This record gives sequence, C-alpha cells and structure tokens, in this order.
Amino acid sequence: MKVVIAGSSGLIGTALVAALRRDEHDVSRLVRRPAAAPDEFRWDPARAELDERALRGADAVVNLCGASIGGRRWTGSYKQELRDSRITPTDVLAEAVAAAGVPVLLNASGVHVYGSDTGDHVVDETSPVGTGFLATLCRDWEAATAPADAAGVRTILLRSAVVLARKGGMLGLLQPLYSLGLGGRLGNGRQYTPWISIDDEIGAIIFALTHDTISGPINAVGPAPVTNAEFNRALGRALHRPTPLVVPAFALRALIGEFAQAAILHGPRAIPTALEEAGYPFHHETIGAALASTLGRERASR
Repeated sequence: MKVVIAGSSGLIGTALVAALRRDEHDVSRLVRRPAAAPDEFRWDPARAELDERALRGADAVVNLCGASIGGRRWTGSYKQELRDSRITPTDVLAEAVAAAGVPVLLNASGVHVYGSDTGDHVVDETSPVGTGFLATLCRDWEAATAPADAAGVRTILLRSAVVLARKGGMLGLLQPLYSLGLGGRLGNGRQYTPWISIDDEIGAIIFALTHDTISGPINAVGPAPVTNAEFNRALGRALHRPTPLVVPAFALRALIGEFAQAAILHGPRAIPTALEEAGYPFHHETIGAALASTLGRERASR
C-alpha cells in the first residue's frame, strides 16, 4: 500500500511508520514545517493548505493528529486547543481524501467517547456516545470525517485506549515512580483503566487498513478490561516492586484538575468487539502479558 500519515512523529505514529516500512509499504508523512525529505509533504491545517502531490496515488490516509489529553491542566484555552488540534486537521484531511478519491481514511479517536462514568457496564462499538468533555470531543472529532464517508471512502474510527509502550505515554510517566516503590492505586481503584499494548495498537491499525470489511468505529483496547487497582498490581508485579500507596481522589483533582475526574478517576469498561469479530489476533490478551512484554523489552535494551 501507499499510506500517508498525519501525526507521524508521536508515540503511535513513529511505531506505525516503522511497522509499515518493515512490511514494505510505501509511507509518506505530512509535516507542518518545510518538507526536508523525499517522503515528506508540507501541510498547514489551520490554513486548509495541503501539498496537492501528497495524496496522489495513495491507498490510505491515517490521521493521528491531536494535542496531548494529559499534557496540561484543562484551562479553557487548552480545551480549545485539544479541539482545534483534532477537529481542524480531520476536516482538512476528510475533504482532501474525498476530493482525491483515496479509498481509505483511518482517523484517531478515543475510547472515552462512551463517557467517563460507565461504571461496570461493558461498552463496545454499538454503545451510545456518552456525556462530558472527552465524549463530546471524540464525537465531534469523529463527525469531522463526514465528507470522506459521504464520498464513499471506507472510514475507520480508531477509538484507542491508553497505549502501553516501553518509552513515552503513561508507562513512561509511571515506571520511574513504581521502580522506586512509589506506585499505588488512584482513588478507590474501582474505576476501569482501558489499555492496549503498542504492538496491538499498531497491529489493529494495519489489520483495519488491510481488511475491507472493517469500517466505522473500532475499539483499540485490550480484550480483558481491568480496574485501576488491578492495573496497579499488575504493573507492580511486572517491575517486581511493591505498590502500597493510595493517591486520594481529592489530591488528584487538586493536582491536575478536570482531567483527573474525566480520565483518571473514571474510565469505560470497553471491549474490542469489532476487532474480535473481524478476526484480529491479539498479541497480548491480558494486562499482565502486555506489561511483561513491554517492560521485558525495556530491561533487555539496557
């Protein structure tokens, strides 16, 4: 395939580019600075500008753009940045894909589309959109793909959980603390922590791109949901460290504000029904297997 990727410099994008090239696919990257390599094409989503050569002959476009959800406190201006960094690029790419006749658009989204507080209720791709800032953000983000869908483009909405990778992401933040014996559950620990290994995140993307029967929303989550308390114990076991601490909910709210309430102290019990029904073979079916593989590779690389 010839695949064009927006947001190729992040955790997922970097791994996806490498995996596609290992499989001998032709990968081009959209960049917001002047293009400096043969595989780069400049674009400026804020100005709705895209090098007309970028999508020529493309079999698929993958859009991974978006500012970090947990990067800063959610001030009013940062909430707007979270929206603009997702919806505006998606608008531009959906229109461009439709105009260029690209067959497939895979667009990032988030598993918090189902709402922050679904409790023990299991949610899959047939569940309704929830309420709250993150759910609304994901709903509007996905809706921005409408021009592509209306033009007959096979449009895939990748509703990702927390991606577990040996460097970066949530594990990059937690591992040093847990290694010092400072790990512990967050709040009461009964909330669900949706997860997926980086291997399965990339595997699911490539599987979706190459299987014509997949379209619409797909939950990129591990098949065995865990609570935060279970995640905490599994990470402690993987690092051979005790996890005795408890970070109270009020402390998290005071420290990081609304993000804590929306994405840390609550989480959906999401399952990957669409991927499983399509026959995707998960590399890591449990949180223990995912952490052992990820952190084992980290130790082996030292």
